[in-house]
Amino acid sequence: MGVGVSLGEGGTPLLKVERVGARQGFDQLWVKDEGTNPTGSFKARGLAAAVTRAVLAGATEFVVPTAGNAGIALAAYATRAGASARVYAPATTPRPILDQIRAFGGDLMLLDGHIGDCGAAARAYATEHGAVDVSTLREPYRIEGKKTLGLELAERLGWTLPDVIVYPTGGGTGLIGMWKAFQELRASGWVLGAPPRMYSVQSSGCAPVVKAFDEGADRCAPWPDPVTVAAGLRVPAPLGDRLMLRALRESGGGAVAVSDAQLTAAARELQTQEGIDAAPEGGATLAAVIALKECGTLSGDERIVLFNTGAGWLYRG
Repeated sequence: MGVGVSLGEGGTPLLKVERVGARQGFDQLWVKDEGTNPTGSFKARGLAAAVTRAVLAGATEFVVPTAGNAGIALAAYATRAGASARVYAPATTPRPILDQIRAFGGDLMLLDGHIGDCGAAARAYATEHGAVDVSTLREPYRIEGKKTLGLELAERLGWTLPDVIVYPTGGGTGLIGMWKAFQELRASGWVLGAPPRMYSVQSSGCAPVVKAFDEGADRCAPWPDPVTVAAGLRVPAPLGDRLMLRALRESGGGAVAVSDAQLTAAARELQTQEGIDAAPEGGATLAAVIALKECGTLSGDERIVLFNTGAGWLYRG
């Protein structure tokens, strides 16, 4: 198969959304559409890197807890590598996502509860069976894969960076990986000037990062009873909390929560006005940028990139 385990991930479109931008008062509003990745989300980037490195070291079995999309990606990339994948997911995960995990050959285990409960089960399985645990931030290579989000932005924008990035945050690997990439690009002289202001968006039904940011804390307190239609945002105790909060503050950005009604309506706006099949998490970024402009945090003439982290069709059915 060669050195890398790949399905052609990355190289996703950066789309200017002129109609939505005009409606909402933005001159330069862009969407990085990660739903076009081979497994339907940005998770393909990190899992391709993690599986590649682990297989090179002799791994044949993997395990992951998932809110949905990481499970699809691991199942696909493990199969691509000729390895096996055990996936623990909440029973409330959208049915199309669960179907995709099974379709790619994942050994799917459904649990009552949230991703934290699935994480405990995954760690126990890894300990008992010797499977490689590719949970968020429990190995270093998923973050390296997520750095490509930032590298592609810089390349597409002529080795410049946007003024603002709005990113939907569950576990936070995308945000952390991009911030790492921007620091490395600036240190190497590939880009000049200030890095983007990074804004995390979460659902008001599960917003531990927003709460910690607003309170000036450096860690997130676990969110009780997390409830949101955006499965990828239902992460009540993100392991990367300190890294996320540090990136938000170092960049001069912030964190904002939007309601499920707001993010659902915004996802629909991207679908019907721009033809972008936004997941609820992608809708959350548009809802957030509208809220940030209304409170005066953002201006309409800034160059702003929203991330649609997954395909909307995975949530329907």
